[in-house]
Amino acid sequence: MSQLLKEELAVSLKGRDFIELTDYTPEEIRYLIDLAIELKRKQKAGETHHPLKGKTLGMIFEKSSTRTRVSFEVGMYQLGGQALFLSRNDLQIGRGETVSDTAQTLSRYLDGMMIRTFAHRTVIELARAATVPVINGLTDLAHPCQVLADYQAVLEHKGRLAGLKIAYIGDGNNMVHSLLIGAAKLGLHMSVATPEGYEPDADVVRMTKEYAAESGSRIHVCRDPREAIADADVVYTDVWASMGFEAEQKERELAFADYQVNEELARHAKPDYIFMHCLPAHRGEEVSEGVIDGKHSIIFDQAENRLHAQKAVMAAIMG
Repeated sequence: MSQLLKEELAVSLKGRDFIELTDYTPEEIRYLIDLAIELKRKQKAGETHHPLKGKTLGMIFEKSSTRTRVSFEVGMYQLGGQALFLSRNDLQIGRGETVSDTAQTLSRYLDGMMIRTFAHRTVIELARAATVPVINGLTDLAHPCQVLADYQAVLEHKGRLAGLKIAYIGDGNNMVHSLLIGAAKLGLHMSVATPEGYEPDADVVRMTKEYAAESGSRIHVCRDPREAIADADVVYTDVWASMGFEAEQKERELAFADYQVNEELARHAKPDYIFMHCLPAHRGEEVSEGVIDGKHSIIFDQAENRLHAQKAVMAAIMG
């Protein structure tokens, strides 16, 4: 990527929302990944970098989290700014104030907002009413911050993105939606295996295949985990019952019984495959201990990259 293109991309990103990777071009996504790698290098080298000095991020949490809260809060501190934790109980939105009124009020105080919530429409409504950038920290439809960190980790371990195959085994949830969009935009091939009734959103799959036609990637959704994982460079899974679906745990355990990523299934991937999981994980359910704690696992590199990828997003859109 030329220096001129980097400068043009840096200008184009200022003031933008970060809701889903659909809103970003392949070049913009790759710019953010490269920026995350550079910010990670600077942090490891002890270089001070404060592009957000004097700026404040409001962090709205309707869903609890370990990685999202700590990585955003520490990230703002490392960028020279400050983060405010705002739970639903801290805001009038928890007592009936509209999302629009909340967004317009907080925009008068803050330089940016991050929200981790249930309904995707809440993030959309917040962004429409806000006059400062809004970052999607997670919704039931999408998890773009995690996926940006994930593809950063893949690039670090594999040295490239385009042409690699990623296999996702499990629930067709928000993680697989964002992984599919990222794969199609960045030129990775992706196969998804889910039980009947737990497929990824049909509109997301359709849209992803349109992106794939432009990038040259291949998108495949099937039932058979062995078919999906065959010759995969990257193997990914997530919990069978995401936050908000805990009441379905027993039902899902039956439906996903044949979808555990274990040593037997992993033998169908490439010998040098890497295993990924967004965490938290349930060892013995969606993944065996031998895989998640084995030599192929890079789960903590993923977790660390949440810090650096989100710093890249904040620096790019709030700087």
